[in-house]
Amino acid sequence: MSIYVGNLSYSVTQDDLSKVFSEYGTVKRVQLPTDRETGRARGFGFVEMESSAAEDAAIQALDGAEWMGRVMKVNKARPREDKGARSGGGNWGRNASGYSRQY
Repeated sequence: MSIYVGNLSYSVTQDDLSKVFSEYGTVKRVQLPTDRETGRARGFGFVEMESSAAEDAAIQALDGAEWMGRVMKVNKARPREDKGARSGGGNWGRNASGYSRQY
């Protein structure tokens, strides 16, 4: 299981995040997703700790804490939604020109 960390400063590095979370136990991995087009940080990340006790301690201590001028949102990460499970697509109810159909 991993921890979701939201509302991060765009200047945060993996090392920064690792140092903060290491106060609560051993950090196994830190992931900071970047925007595919710009390469810029997206303002959130994921931290994987060695034990669930360490994860719980970090979540308890850091959720709502101010860090680098931002109030962090820290909770258990939810499993990624399967993009193939969506039905229909993004143009439901619209014709080729993008206008809504009249029913």
